[in-house]
Order: sequence, then C-alpha cells, then structure tokens
Amino acid sequence: MKLFCLGLNHKTAPVEIRERLAFSETHLPENLAEIQALKSIRETVVLSTCNRVEIYASAEEPEVAGKQVTDFLIDHFEIDESEIGHIEFYEKHEADAAQHLFKVASGLDSMVLGETEIFGQVKKAYATAQSAGTTSRQLNKLFQQSFQIGKLVRSSTKIQQGSTSIGAVAVDLAEKIFGRLNGCKVMIVGAGEMSRTTAQSLLSRGASSIIVSNRSFDKAEELAAELKGEAVRFDNWEANLGGIDIIVSATGAPHTVLHAETVEHAMNQRPGRSLFVIDIAVPRDVEDQVNEIENVYLYNIDQLQQIAEEGRTRREEQIAICEEVIEKHIGEKGIPALAEQTETQPEKRKPGETEPVTG
Repeated sequence: MKLFCLGLNHKTAPVEIRERLAFSETHLPENLAEIQALKSIRETVVLSTCNRVEIYASAEEPEVAGKQVTDFLIDHFEIDESEIGHIEFYEKHEADAAQHLFKVASGLDSMVLGETEIFGQVKKAYATAQSAGTTSRQLNKLFQQSFQIGKLVRSSTKIQQGSTSIGAVAVDLAEKIFGRLNGCKVMIVGAGEMSRTTAQSLLSRGASSIIVSNRSFDKAEELAAELKGEAVRFDNWEANLGGIDIIVSATGAPHTVLHAETVEHAMNQRPGRSLFVIDIAVPRDVEDQVNEIENVYLYNIDQLQQIAEEGRTRREEQIAICEEVIEKHIGEKGIPALAEQTETQPEKRKPGETEPVTG
C-alpha cells in the first residue's frame, strides 16, 4: 500500500470553489465509507476546513486511486463540465504526502502561518475517520506522527509569535485596550467577508454580542444569524453606539459613514468607557478626527496591515527553522507509515471498528 494525498487549498483555489467542495460534518462518516469503498482505496482520512479539502489515503495504485477520488468529488459535489476547468487539485505521493501532512499539522501550510486551529482540525479529521472505520495501521501511524511533529514544531520554534491577519491583529489590539474581551459588545457595519472574519476572531476571544448593520438588510440578517447576533437597519445603526465597545466598519461606501460628531455624542453617553474602532474599508469609513476623541482608539486597514506584515515577517523567518525540526525528526524516526507498504495489509476495516486516538 502506498500513501497519497489529493486536495486543494487557499493557495490553489478561491473560496467559491473551496465552499463547493466542503464536506458536511454531519455526513462525513458516510462520505468516508464511500471513498474507502472505491476499488483502489484501502484507508482514508478527509480533512475539510474553510481553507482546504484534502483526502489522505493508502492505495495499491495511487495514480488510479487519485483519478477515482477526483471523479468521486466531481460527482458528489455535482461539479459540471464548465466548472471542472477551474478546479486544480494537487496530488502528492509517499514521502511527499507525509511531509505535506506534517507541514499542515504544524501550521506551515496555513493562510495564517503558524495558526493553532489547524492542529485540532487534523486531530478531529483523524478521529472521525477512526470512528468510521476507514483507517488502519498505515494512516494511524502517519497521523500519530503528524501530531508529534506538530507539537514539536510549536514547542521548539517561535512560529506562533506575532499576528499575521487583519482580524487577529485587531483582536490583539482590542485585548490591549480592554484587557479581556469577555462582555464586550461589537457592532459590524458592512456585512462583507473581512467583517465576518474579524467578528469571528473577536467572538473566539470572548466578545459577548454582535450587532450587524448593512445597506442590504437581508445580508445583515444573514451574517447576524451566522454570528448568533442581531441585525439592525442601516439608517438606525448610529442609535446603538452608546452601548458598543468595538466597531468594525467595512461598508465599501465611497465616503465616510462614521463622523467625529456622532462618536463624540455616543461617548458622552458612556463616560469612562473606551471605544475601539476598526476601519477596514477602502476608501475609509471613519473620519480621522474620531481618533482625537478621548478614550477612542481608531485603527485603519493600512495600520493594521503594517502590524500584520511585521508579524508575518517574524514568522517567515521561522519557516526554515520549522522545516529543519521536521527534517531532523524524520531523520531520527523515519516515516513509519511508509514501511507499511512492505508489510501484509489487513482487510479493510468495517465501519465501527475503532482504535484509540493517540498523540
């Protein structure tokens, strides 16, 4: 049996394509069984996140299996012929497939270099496949080794130091202003993708409630539902400023929508409370004079991007160090999963036959 990985990620496919090929968590166990049932596949794990869809598998003939998995994905997600030409999968075999997984688990292949969330996503993908009975010795060894390497990279390097995304930078600044974000109330003005990701980052750090306003009220309601918040109409959002701690503004309007006079009036209703304004719109949504108001902290997208670039530079300096850690580990331990191809393989496991998750 030989290892292979077939997939696409944020580097090779836009979000519209990644969304089309994302597996439902609810139906993933049965999807795993369908993939394993393909003639050439012995074992399989599916890693499906917002930034990647990857199928790891062991197969007698990886090239044949890769074609079968590609056909399965096109059929399963109902990709028509006009779309196929816009989808480019990468395929990795043997040591290349194993090293790719090691880099993924270590955060070296992430949109945000060094992020920690992907490590948990890899473990969850493996646990789901184990529970579904679609892994055996080869993938068990591969994924358990990836967990060891992921922990080793994070504990022995500085890959996680410094925020590298606009949302993460904004959250870090918010925590410096408020201490902990527990209980902070957030208003989103403009329901675009950057607003959504920044709001999600704030919620992940403890922000308690979200109000969303957008010129299209339907879009405001849609984003508010996703964030478990409340939608307000665009002509009424300023009336809510008195109780807000953090504003994220990204309307796409050709002129400013938040003026110093409005903010000053809101601040008079909340003496002693700080207000953090994140202006990620181009052109800018917020008047510069807002930053001159006492207890108001305004950062625009250029300032946030500069901080993010500084963090990215520091992390990129760590990439070579991280890769050395991975190579050294492989040099000392080898890749045990590759030895499986010379061993007698067990029959495909039946759904429900599980082994404990380790690592």
